Amino acid sequence: MSAPRKICVLTSGGDAPGMNAAIRSVVRTAITSNIEVVGALGGYAGLIQSKMISLSMNSVANIIQRGGTILKSGRAPEFHKPDARAQAAQNLKAAGIEGLVAIGGDGTYMGAHLLSQEHGVRVVGLPGTIDNDIFGTDETIGFDTAVNTALEAIDRIRDTAASHDRLFIVEVMGRDSGFIAIEVGLAGGAEEVFIPETMANVDHAIQSIKRGVARGKSSSILVAAEGQKVGRAYDLAEQIRRKAGFDAKVCVLGHIQRGGSPTARDRVLASRFGHAAVEALKKGSSGVMVGVQADRIVTLDFKETVGKKRVVPNELIELAQLLAH
Repeated sequence: MSAPRKICVLTSGGDAPGMNAAIRSVVRTAITSNIEVVGALGGYAGLIQSKMISLSMNSVANIIQRGGTILKSGRAPEFHKPDARAQAAQNLKAAGIEGLVAIGGDGTYMGAHLLSQEHGVRVVGLPGTIDNDIFGTDETIGFDTAVNTALEAIDRIRDTAASHDRLFIVEVMGRDSGFIAIEVGLAGGAEEVFIPETMANVDHAIQSIKRGVARGKSSSILVAAEGQKVGRAYDLAEQIRRKAGFDAKVCVLGHIQRGGSPTARDRVLASRFGHAAVEALKKGSSGVMVGVQADRIVTLDFKETVGKKRVVPNELIELAQLLAH
């Protein structure tokens, strides 16, 4: 299969710091290879509505340091319908587009996989999600920035906790994934980390706090992934108050973890992914995801990753528990 003459790039789902770096890399790698590039606005909705813009070397200048995505993002529930996917494929064909780079999480991959299977669209996926839960890659675009943003907040909260001899529960993002919580908890020296991969054990947390008090410790930090709904930390605080009488203050970090300038690690990772995506399309690959394993860029068939979930290793959970003693 010959290299495409024109490709499209989109960002879908929740935004992640580093998406702009990935877009920049896709555009500049493609144009250097004499491949025209357009961007779909607003994710898959942009494909369905044929809202696309031409992208040039200049249009991606000075965006590598910016958070969010210049192409906008969103979730397109209508893309679950076969008619919508057929319309998107028709629009791509009408525009002369011979390849698609889809940047996002598992939902993005599901849509890309169906587009490839049903209509033969040449698609390569890039893992862009702060949750770091994409199966087949060690890291996703935006994860490192989200962890560092949350960690900076926790370090500041710890100052207040120490000044007032207080217990704080800090809630980080991660509805179905505990990667942000476990890494922030480890790096921030939390007494307990509550993540979706393990049952929240309030009694264990209370014992950790009490051991600290026995050692003369007057303040504590607990970290919790948000769970199925934002505000899980308030439920945990109430359980701790009811069971042990500790007054736990709650801080929900929320969407500040999505925004902001990406770290150097995320910029480099996104740049490597973007370059690899274009190279994969040039070689005729389709229906694949670009990922990183042991610091090596790899490509995996969507069948190997779609519908699967990467979970926090037991090693990290056990280490967090050990160091909390």
